[in-house]
Amino acid sequence: MRRASLLLAASALLLPGATAAAPPKPAKPNIVILLADDWGFSDVGAFGGEMATPNLDALAAQGVRFSNFHVAGSCSPTRAMLQTGVINHRAGLGNMPETIPPAHLGKPGYDSHLNNRVVTIADQLRAGGYRTYLTGKWHLGHTPETLPTARGYDHAFALSQSSADNFENKPNKLLYDFADWTEDGKPARVPDGFYSSTFLVDRMIRYIDGERASGKPFLASINFLANHIPIQARDADLAAYRGRYDAGWTALREARRASAMAKGVMPADMRMVTMGTTRDWAKISPEERAQRAGAMAAYGAMATAMDREVGRLIAHLKSTGEYDNTIFVFLSDNGAEATDPMSAGGFTTFNTKWLYDQRVEQQGRPGSLTAIGADFASAASSPLRGYKFTASEGGLRVPMILAWPGHGAVRAGSIAPGFAHVTDMAPTLLELAGVAPQRGQFDGRAVEPMIGSDLSPMLTGTVPSVHAADAPLGYELSGNAVLFKGDYKLVKNLPPYGDGAWHLYNITIDPGEVEDVSKAQPDRFTQMQADYAAFAKANGVLPMPDGYTAPNQIFENAVNALLIPRLIALWPWALGLIGAGAALLFWRKRRRRTAG
Repeated sequence: MRRASLLLAASALLLPGATAAAPPKPAKPNIVILLADDWGFSDVGAFGGEMATPNLDALAAQGVRFSNFHVAGSCSPTRAMLQTGVINHRAGLGNMPETIPPAHLGKPGYDSHLNNRVVTIADQLRAGGYRTYLTGKWHLGHTPETLPTARGYDHAFALSQSSADNFENKPNKLLYDFADWTEDGKPARVPDGFYSSTFLVDRMIRYIDGERASGKPFLASINFLANHIPIQARDADLAAYRGRYDAGWTALREARRASAMAKGVMPADMRMVTMGTTRDWAKISPEERAQRAGAMAAYGAMATAMDREVGRLIAHLKSTGEYDNTIFVFLSDNGAEATDPMSAGGFTTFNTKWLYDQRVEQQGRPGSLTAIGADFASAASSPLRGYKFTASEGGLRVPMILAWPGHGAVRAGSIAPGFAHVTDMAPTLLELAGVAPQRGQFDGRAVEPMIGSDLSPMLTGTVPSVHAADAPLGYELSGNAVLFKGDYKLVKNLPPYGDGAWHLYNITIDPGEVEDVSKAQPDRFTQMQADYAAFAKANGVLPMPDGYTAPNQIFENAVNALLIPRLIALWPWALGLIGAGAALLFWRKRRRRTAG
């Protein structure tokens, strides 16, 4: 097994000159997954960001930064692949509930929840002797049979939705009518005085400590709400970022490009596009500049608050002697979020102002719904093109760190530039844990086999990538589609994110997707389109309805889920008011006749 080779390499590094007996086999490692929400590629300091993330940077210094790591363009498809090692269309998340067109719902692969044909990493680790815990955003189902404790987790305090308030037991009111928190499959409330990042780490520590006496290793999956809309942070963190982004998004995008190259996570002298959504900072009003800079300050404050809680968890594991034998994985579920209800116009903006305190001075504070918008999202994903929902690199390429502090074979502080994918995480962690991965069979039943590859050789620098140069890997979400193959990426983005046509880029030397090489390499371009067509057919990818866009579908689905039921519920009252009004008019008319 590759884990054995890692252990032998570790012994060689720790005991130079040792050639005799192999070292005693260590205890199975604990595993901590730190999943951030909507963080752009360069948000972490170790990837070029200016935000304060000292604890994540420390993990990067002790582990490996994957600079060419890809996920899906939105949250639940990524989470499905992370949990299972299976492509999202086979795991049931061909689209997520908020963006799925009604015509697709329930079709094969479009369950909008994690289906029973896949097995989670928690299922497999628990069968291998692990304790398994989850806190935070699940977004893979909301019924008893689709919640975490039905999918391999011993204990879970989970949110079934895409987002919720970070200070109160409230939902994102634009999308949901209540915050669907559960604990161990039963309805739950977050406590008074709650702040999301703090609470999720508190509850995870409680789970870990509560069953330490078992002697079993643990899987701890912490799924932060930071930095999903609504972006919120405590006043002290907001104050620390006040004025930080007054120079605007273009300056930030350029600064992050330079820093990413200096950190070594982007090639030297890489080119970068000017995003079509990016406006001239100097030409917008002073009032909007203040609003936008304040929103980005709240974004930085929320990220730093999350990083602090990561540090608190690490400190706790050090105090209990667990730290050195714990594998840490940090990643984001997709690129930075560009959607901003305040710039959407129409009913969405009206409803946002009606439901939330949107004064500039309230940004990021309790009662507000803050979002950075497309301009700053392009800076958060710098130096890449695109952001969340797109199939461009800014939507799919995210920061990923894998660290095992007590393991000498992991090259501390190194960078793995080779292609890697979120479906690789489950096979890798199972391999490092010494747990045999499922190969199409689990617990006596046939299941979808994992398609991911074990990344262990990239941790030691044995190989630049574990994916063969001639092996295609397809992806699709909301009509935005990709075919990865070696150094190349075939990509198509539907409006409003692109022109709906295929483009071809060498993302190894051109990660900014500046030069379309489809005309220069027509044979490759044609072959990769054929590869994508084969992927789409094999995985049941459905074409999107005419005129489909993800933002419009979010609005339509929210109206169907919230507004129409509320209007129907008000209909008896409306009939009563109409009846009362008619009775009053009849009475007044009769009274006039009597008086006459």
